[in-house]
Amino acid sequence: MSIRIYIGNLSQGFNPKEFDTLLKSVSDSIRFKAVLDKETKECRGFGFATTNNEENANLLIQKLHGFEFNGSKLRVELSEKKDSASNKRNSGNLNKKKKRKDFKKIVHSDAPNLEAPDPRWAGELSKLKDLLANQKTPA
Repeated sequence: MSIRIYIGNLSQGFNPKEFDTLLKSVSDSIRFKAVLDKETKECRGFGFATTNNEENANLLIQKLHGFEFNGSKLRVELSEKKDSASNKRNSGNLNKKKKRKDFKKIVHSDAPNLEAPDPRWAGELSKLKDLLANQKTPA
């Protein structure tokens, strides 16, 4: 099983070969891929390293987290691979067994409801209607 490691706080113009030699000093089995901007093809400031050995992953995190590289301190931590079957943001929900169709859908409309005004504002609305009806100048 491949272990994925997030490496952040890289400079945009960093040298990948120089960074690879740094990773090889920790272990030869570590592969790194920087995340590049689609338009400029420059590093977006982070990337992911992969290794098959958990010991190498922990060693990499220990040695390089906070390590200064090209003038900035690296941020190195374990990364959880995105899984399309489960949304990691909602993994803390207590009601995991509920499906989307179990929830009541509420649709808000901007159209005025001509049947009855909101009872909370009924008194204020009647005062406003009286005020407008008693107005001396036409509105």
